[in-house]
Amino acid sequence: MAKRSTTKRMLIMVGAVILLIAVLAFGKFLQIKKLIASAPKPAAQVVTAIKVQSAEWQPQLTSVGTLSPVRGVDVTTEIAGLVRTVRFKSGDEVKAGQVLFELNADSDVAQLRALQANADLATTTLKRDKLQLSAQAISQAQVDSDEADLKSKQALAAQQKAVVDKKTIRAPFAGKLGITAVNPGQYLNPGDKLVTLQTIDTVYVDFFVPQKQLSSLSIGQKLNLSADAWPGVAFPAKVTSISPKVDTATRNVQVQATLPNAKRQLLPGMFANVSLDQGELKKYLTLPQTAITYNPYGSTVFVLAPPAGEAAKNPLKDDKGQPYLVAQQVFVTTGPTRGDQVAILTGVKEGQTVVTSGQLKLKNGTPAIIDNKVQPANSPNPTPQEH
Repeated sequence: MAKRSTTKRMLIMVGAVILLIAVLAFGKFLQIKKLIASAPKPAAQVVTAIKVQSAEWQPQLTSVGTLSPVRGVDVTTEIAGLVRTVRFKSGDEVKAGQVLFELNADSDVAQLRALQANADLATTTLKRDKLQLSAQAISQAQVDSDEADLKSKQALAAQQKAVVDKKTIRAPFAGKLGITAVNPGQYLNPGDKLVTLQTIDTVYVDFFVPQKQLSSLSIGQKLNLSADAWPGVAFPAKVTSISPKVDTATRNVQVQATLPNAKRQLLPGMFANVSLDQGELKKYLTLPQTAITYNPYGSTVFVLAPPAGEAAKNPLKDDKGQPYLVAQQVFVTTGPTRGDQVAILTGVKEGQTVVTSGQLKLKNGTPAIIDNKVQPANSPNPTPQEH
């Protein structure tokens, strides 16, 4: 009986201790709940926002190309000489064969005349010996020797005439000259650059595309070209050549397009942005690129929506008594870009409100005030703004 009484008292003590602990824990819970309820709510943050919209985009292949002339050359001299005359002004339009420079050729001309005189004498000697051969006064061997001597002297004269002709430097084709620094009296060495000559009424644009895009290219395919020198101007071109070899270092293939340049707005050496339309129109959900926060673990946006769950029971309200929208960060998958816009493949739905600027002030559950007085750029085809 004593043992049973002791056990009963122990159980009563244990129960009392458990009850005391439960009462204390419940009191602590109520205290924490009260503290949480009395904690200050986060202040509403001012952001800009936009509703997710859908747009039809034409799939495009873009690249950066370099302009080159249909015909272009740096005019040089084959032989050394002293410049006697410069027959043009920098920037002139010239015709094929027009004289550009004349080098001093006095000694070469004199030597040419001597060689021509020797050739004329050899011609006369041959005629005379042929008459003597017909009278059987000389042998056939003498006439053969005369013919060989004539051909040799004519060849020497022709060689010297070529040297004289090289002292007159002509335009190899019609085009526009560049700026020259050559002046009369200047001595030139073979290969010296004298002036550039370019035909630019039509120009080429050379660019590279990845090998995986090769199947979508074809001769005659149309494309558009833009250059920083002419903002907002699109220049139509046409693919005229595709390299039969892929660069083993980059796995890209070279493509060349031809475009008219009657106004001569485009110059050789310029770089240009090239875009080729491919396939049919595709529909995408779009957002300004400023709405996307790029992180190593993925791209995110902040979606604004009415408070839900516990937050909806006691939401922060504006001056009119309306609950503020609450920010919620979500992951998105981005697609192609077009100007200021980016396509969103997954993560948001059409019509949702997404923050476009001010994301750094937000975290999940932060109330937000939308102020769109100044909106980020959101054009699929932006152009430089005049200030």
